Amino acid sequence: MRIVDLCLEERVDALLLAGDLYDGDQTSMKTARFLADQLGRLAEANIPTFVIRGNHDALSKITRELVLPERVKVFGGRADVASVERAASEFPVVIHGLSYTHAQAPESLVAKYKAPVAGAVNIGLMHTSLGGSPGHDVYGPCSVEDLNATGFAYWALGHIHKRAVYRGAATVVMPGAPQGRDVNEAGAKTATLVTIGDDRSVRLEERLTSQAEFERVEVDVDGVSEWRDLAGAISRALEAARERARSAHLVTRLRLTGATPLAWRIRRDADLLTTEAQQRAARTGDCWVEQLDVACRPPSANASDGIGPVGELGRLMEDNVLKSDAFRADLVDLAEELSKKLPPECREAFGSDAAAFTDTLARLATEGVEDMLARLQARENGTAA
Repeated sequence: MRIVDLCLEERVDALLLAGDLYDGDQTSMKTARFLADQLGRLAEANIPTFVIRGNHDALSKITRELVLPERVKVFGGRADVASVERAASEFPVVIHGLSYTHAQAPESLVAKYKAPVAGAVNIGLMHTSLGGSPGHDVYGPCSVEDLNATGFAYWALGHIHKRAVYRGAATVVMPGAPQGRDVNEAGAKTATLVTIGDDRSVRLEERLTSQAEFERVEVDVDGVSEWRDLAGAISRALEAARERARSAHLVTRLRLTGATPLAWRIRRDADLLTTEAQQRAARTGDCWVEQLDVACRPPSANASDGIGPVGELGRLMEDNVLKSDAFRADLVDLAEELSKKLPPECREAFGSDAAAFTDTLARLATEGVEDMLARLQARENGTAA
């Protein structure tokens, strides 16, 4: 666990964890035991850990069954204050915390926290969606201004997986997830090392914690006409992404874009090309391809060209079919029927809300037309598809 290693290397005074140590549906005690063992390493080094429970923790069976080591302070469902052990000659530091007891927290929690301790550096731990974030439900909503008004020097926040820092009367940090879980949490992930100076100023350092990072990698295949050159373009894109990556391992999702006469073949042989890309990623070193998305098109499949019968068909499909209300209504009906037949965990395949559902269907319809036109163009050129 990179965070624990960092704590030991820096000889920190405390580790702050702002909730959601595991997902609500997490049932493996093996994972929980690993967490307890890692926090035990800190306890052995006399480094305390201060923890609040988030919305996922409130749902978890592990929360009720896992016994954490000594030196781990878990705040309860009522706001409390705990002191960080320091020498008598040093200024006091106190941690304020409040855990979720239920999976929902639709109202602000700020007013529930105790007043700042006079003469001490006051640090708050809160699990909150703050002002809101796309893709996240509302939990303990509040504003940065609300946190600035508390009189605390520092707020350590949890819930949103993307890092954000706000400087004002208080320093407010949403450090984000220390390890990305999928390509929607792309990039290197970090923890925040906080130093409070003798003048009580707050200094922040962002420290790398992710063992692996996910990345969307675009491969421009515009004008590429040979399969060997296509594979070479993929290699170059992977090598560039690997060089940019800060973590030890890189997991990519490739997206091929541009106009290429190979478009029909790429769509037909996407499985073969994916295998080729995975092999080239392995050669790059500590690099993997988890998916290959095809967004390229044949030059003559552009409906605006109007060149030849395939181009004319493309124009008709774009103007008279894709934009047709009747076609879109039929597409929605089919997608909704299919969605109902999918397992619960797959039902967001078409999007998690109405706007995403519409956008996904439009993209799939467009890609289907491009696929059909690419195959027709291949036949027109005398090449078997």
